[in-house]
Amino acid sequence: MKFRAYDTFFIRKGWLSKGMRHVKKSADVFVSCEENPMDVLGLGANMVKALRYWLQAVELTYEPTTGKRIQSFTGLGELIYKYDPYCEERGTLWFLQYRLASNIDLATAWYFFFNEFSMQEFTRDNFVTALKNYIDMQEGATEIATRSLEEDFNCIVGTYLPRHRDDDKKISPENNIFCPFSELGLIDILNKRQKIFRKSIPSAVSLNPWIVLAIIVDNAKGRKEMTLTELLRSPKNIGRVFNLDSITMLDALYNIERLHLLKISRTAGLDVISIRQELTFLQCVENFYRSIDEQEIS
Repeated sequence: MKFRAYDTFFIRKGWLSKGMRHVKKSADVFVSCEENPMDVLGLGANMVKALRYWLQAVELTYEPTTGKRIQSFTGLGELIYKYDPYCEERGTLWFLQYRLASNIDLATAWYFFFNEFSMQEFTRDNFVTALKNYIDMQEGATEIATRSLEEDFNCIVGTYLPRHRDDDKKISPENNIFCPFSELGLIDILNKRQKIFRKSIPSAVSLNPWIVLAIIVDNAKGRKEMTLTELLRSPKNIGRVFNLDSITMLDALYNIERLHLLKISRTAGLDVISIRQELTFLQCVENFYRSIDEQEIS
């Protein structure tokens, strides 16, 4: 488990594409003894540390646990760098959201928020109390400072709520830089004065069928069938990482079914989907980008 590894900086617009470009040029950009990473990246020391963390938290890159801590692209990182190096496509953000919300090791608070935290309307104290209880139940867990968990909550809000809409005070120019993940509309604010937030449900039309299928295939792990309940409720699956309710999830599934990529069966009390093609997560990702290219050509 890891908490507050970003030095208070949520992902800024342009950071991930900048990080990928420099990792492509030099795998040791963050640990080079010859060139100062701050000069190369044009960021302050704490921002460099945050960017290094975020590239791994969204699984664009990875670092070995032993030896020189150079960065390499993951399979997802390779495809995004190939097809969307500036991270301009909304679909790219959905793929990264899936990886971030599933990353229990590097982004524990994000994993907990989307997969284990059941409250739809909540305050910071609600979240911190629930996260503390979750940590206490984990084998071998050590005590985490409450301040770190509070800052994780603030960072989650900063990640998904545009321009810190929960703050009526004047925002400094530095903090006015927004996080691209706010485009996904996964968190909203109900009451500014009392700072009550809620999880928001995205529209089914915002979720390209290849994106939804990629997450389903990744969680199926070779199985051909999954229940609708599993898709909606199981950790790391589409219902959890995308804040879907049953109606929105079904709409998204019907969009996939129209492409003859899966079949929905709701007979004899068995509510299941059947995956109709042999596909991997990365194949679905690549098919998403190719489908976009085909639409642009036509």
